[in-house]
Amino acid sequence: MSETRSGGLVGWIDDRFPMSKMWREHLSEYYAPKNFNFWYYFGSLALLALVIQIISGIFLTMNYIPSEDRAFESVEYIMRDVEWGWLIRYIHTTGASAFFVVVYLHMFRALMYGSYQKPRELLWIFGCLIFVLLMAEAFMGYMLPWGQMSYWGGQVIISLFGAIPFLGPDLALWIRGDYVVSEVTLGRFFALHVAAVPLVIILLVVAHILALHEVGSNNPDGIDIKKNKDANGVPKDGIPFHPYYSVKDLVGVGVFFLFFSVVLFYVPDFFGLFIEAPNFEKANPLVTPDHIAPVWYFAAFYAILRAVPDTFGGVLLMGLAVLILFVLPWLDRGRVRSIRYRGFSFKVALGLFAVGFILLTYLGTQPATAMNVIMSRIGSVIYFGYFIFLFVYTAFGLERTKPLPERVTS
Repeated sequence: MSETRSGGLVGWIDDRFPMSKMWREHLSEYYAPKNFNFWYYFGSLALLALVIQIISGIFLTMNYIPSEDRAFESVEYIMRDVEWGWLIRYIHTTGASAFFVVVYLHMFRALMYGSYQKPRELLWIFGCLIFVLLMAEAFMGYMLPWGQMSYWGGQVIISLFGAIPFLGPDLALWIRGDYVVSEVTLGRFFALHVAAVPLVIILLVVAHILALHEVGSNNPDGIDIKKNKDANGVPKDGIPFHPYYSVKDLVGVGVFFLFFSVVLFYVPDFFGLFIEAPNFEKANPLVTPDHIAPVWYFAAFYAILRAVPDTFGGVLLMGLAVLILFVLPWLDRGRVRSIRYRGFSFKVALGLFAVGFILLTYLGTQPATAMNVIMSRIGSVIYFGYFIFLFVYTAFGLERTKPLPERVTS
């Protein structure tokens, strides 16, 4: 496609910075499949949630004090005395959960439509790295209010690293920066939460988008639209991302803000799931809460941890639950990508995986009763069983797929 030079200010900038070129390559002349459905809203919504967290976090740091004596009081000061401080704090806490909601749905869409398969393996790995760093960012931010659940939740999670043979005690000491969770821990978590980790997340998001635009977007049919082009080299089943999908995404943004606003103004703690009741009390190392549980977006992995009686075994299994996502492109040997054309067994397995993950999320927020532990073990078997089944089912040719259409369907 011929490149035209703009005059005026735009031309002056283009001579020194590839502004128009970037606009064309990543928006106006980036051709996306024309059959995107609502599942494709969640990628842009994840980017929106990241922006919300960064902006609200900047305003919170203006009045937050990372001190063992004053951290809790500074949060109370933000809530009570800073003009609109309560709104900014609740935007940040609600935004954290909203971020995980859209990320989990974004990842589930990738599982449904095989968006991790060749040639998108690196794209998937970038996404998994973002997910891991997002969990680290959320955990460190969870400790900053220095409430009861923040303190004891951090105490429990950090102590788990001590169960790792040989390296464990030194690793836990390095994370804490002290022999106990203290002001030193709070200070380093604050620095990582507001500067180091967000910077790496932003870099990975840029890499994720660049990798996506290099290999092209997947679609509900799982067909590569680059294989069918017209005389001008434009995919016949593609449409420019801008203005078509950039405008369409505004609908998703509107619905997102509708739900976001309802939670923000009416149930900002979301019945104790977003902000637990003990976290409205200042951290007290001498008083342990009756039930220490992580925030809901960590709960599934916490349930997997509790499903194993041995502490090291639980930590190992919890780590594997995250690491196995990285090798998913090589576990799935399927000949088709999309759930539309995969076998019935795959659809059942993916449905069970989703139900199992939701079950684990619920169990992770509940006390570790005997029945809950048994149910956690069942949920863990379902979780890991999906990946084992997927490898066996596809590697040994057991999958019966439907024929793929020549071009994408509407």
